[in-house]
Order: sequence, then structure tokens, then C-alpha cells
Amino acid sequence: MYKNIIVAVDLAHGEAGKGLLARASELVDPGGTVRLLHVIEDVPSYIAAELPRDLNDRRQAEAKVELGLLTQGADSNVATEVRSGAASSQILQCAEDTGADLIMIASHRPGLSDYFIGSTAARVVRHAQCSVLISR
Repeated sequence: MYKNIIVAVDLAHGEAGKGLLARASELVDPGGTVRLLHVIEDVPSYIAAELPRDLNDRRQAEAKVELGLLTQGADSNVATEVRSGAASSQILQCAEDTGADLIMIASHRPGLSDYFIGSTAARVVRHAQCSVLISR
């Protein structure tokens, strides 16, 4: 089993996050930690200039509330975290920062653009220093 699991969720797909969290609760050791992580993508500077200055703070607050709703009824010790930046790099950085021994992430069916650019899940798998579980 695992002592420190990161469950990376996209709040736009909440049902996938619930499924991952349930699976993580089964895989975590007693006394272990599950960290529910959501990454807010940065807004390009040319767009950010036209948006309200407090938009990022509001997005962070909303994400924390939604993560809290996902953790209700969780069986294990669940922590939540919201980061900003590129999703794959922030997931990998969180794993390094916390000493995670498993990263769990949902993946969609790849489209043609993913073969050229690569999905977040694919980047995490390629660069992770710990085990990665991909859920479809």
C-alpha cells in the first residue's frame, strides 16, 4: 500500500475526482495521507490585463470550496491543496514537495491533438519519480 498519495483532480470533471478519491482511500495505509490537488492554469498576461485583479484569488477560493465538497465523507485522512501554473509541472512538484509514493490522475481518451502535444497525464507519467495510476 501507499503512505502518501496525491490525487490530481480537474474540478470540471468532479465525478472522476470522486472515483479517484474513493480508490485512493482503499490504497492508502492506515495513518497515511491522501492529498487532493487541483491546479489552476495561469491566464496569459495579454488576457489577464483585461480581467479583474482579484480573479485569481476568487478562483483559488472557489477551488478550495469545491475540493472541500469532494472530501466530504472520505474515509481516510484527506488534505486539499490548490496550486497555480502548468498542471503537469505543479503535480510533479507537489509529489516532490510531499514525498508522494503514488500519483493518481484521470485521463480522457486521447484525441489527435494529444498525440502531438501530449496530455497532462502523459507528461506526469513520463516525468514522475514515483508510481502513477491513470484512471479512465
